[in-house]
Amino acid sequence: MGHTTLRVVVAEDSFLVREGIRLLLATQPDLELADSVASLPELLRAVEETRPDAVLTDVRMPPDDGDEGIRAAETLARTHPRVGVVVLSQYVEPEWAMRLFEPTASGRAYLLKERVGDIGQLRGAIAAVVAGGTVLDPAVVQALVGAQKRRAASPIGRLTPREREVLALVARGDSNRRIAEQLVLSERAVEKHISSVMHKLDLDPGDAGVHRRVRAVLAYLAADGR
Repeated sequence: MGHTTLRVVVAEDSFLVREGIRLLLATQPDLELADSVASLPELLRAVEETRPDAVLTDVRMPPDDGDEGIRAAETLARTHPRVGVVVLSQYVEPEWAMRLFEPTASGRAYLLKERVGDIGQLRGAIAAVVAGGTVLDPAVVQALVGAQKRRAASPIGRLTPREREVLALVARGDSNRRIAEQLVLSERAVEKHISSVMHKLDLDPGDAGVHRRVRAVLAYLAADGR
């Protein structure tokens, strides 16, 4: 790395949390706060301007209060691949964790926000991602394992990627024609995929078409935890 002090950009929309992190980092002689920001655009600009070793970011922040922390990691993987990223989340979100660690887990950490008060753990995570390592909160590991078990036990797991695609559009309320247009398929091909989905989900062929579609959608939503 060329130096022993690790420079960190902090991204958190809560002023109080930002100040708390700033004070914590100040207690560590080998950590330096390069910048402190409150939104995704500010974070990306700060990384460009300060060239930090690592980013410590909340998963939700302006402009959308959605998945900005994950999007930041995805962007930085392309624009600044040497910058380590520690994502903090208030809740266990297996989907976000899986996105964070794809296509590579190198230089990435996913921690629950409650860990912020443990400066030892936080410092360790920052040092790990700067060194190209991976840190995953134990609570997130448990959630990922649970999600995998649910997927494996669900009949949705029998579906091919294309069948899941079709079912996702059915769940959105799209007609066969609309599904065919979006997936660039013939309506006949869509009908075959839907028929295969119904068979794999063990839905009674004697049920009315609409009823079967509703039951298929419920199975899909339940399996994906929506």
